Amino acid sequence: MAKVIILTGDAAETLEVFYPYQRLREAGYDVHIAAPEKKKLQFVVHDFVEGFDTYTEKPGHTWDADIAFRDVDPADYVAAVVPGGRAPEFIRNDEDAKRIVRYFFDHDAPVAALCHGPMLLAAAGVLQGRTSSAYPELKVDVELGGGIFENGGAVVDGNLVSGRAWPDHPEWMRAFMAVLEARA
Repeated sequence: MAKVIILTGDAAETLEVFYPYQRLREAGYDVHIAAPEKKKLQFVVHDFVEGFDTYTEKPGHTWDADIAFRDVDPADYVAAVVPGGRAPEFIRNDEDAKRIVRYFFDHDAPVAALCHGPMLLAAAGVLQGRTSSAYPELKVDVELGGGIFENGGAVVDGNLVSGRAWPDHPEWMRAFMAVLEARA
């Protein structure tokens, strides 16, 4: 069974971890969650409240990480997923997380990134000249990482499929599954 890795950590958006996790398992992939440490992760729920300029954050589900970044051999996986939430803010500083991301881009393997996920891609140096979506307020982060920002729900640039946030799940995962199956 082919394996897919999800790169995340504490404060990841619950929906953005669980939707690809379950969709990929439904399609027959063995999905592993990697984090800075192999431990129980605390996810969060982001939602919009009338009158607020940005989203609010509440505690979400907990889930065990299967493997620490340092123990990941990316050659064991056919694709990677980088969900959003606040986790990408801190995992982008993890050298092993960046190593894993670079592997997938160096090997033209499928990568799905959503919401704040492109922050890790920018830190890994793989967005140079690439078109990527992200949470719209991260346009500057995509551009500072050398990328071209596109405000879309399923932006495909070669092996990279990106979207804005969890409301884009159907379009984002449909496009990612098509890239994944085409490269299988």
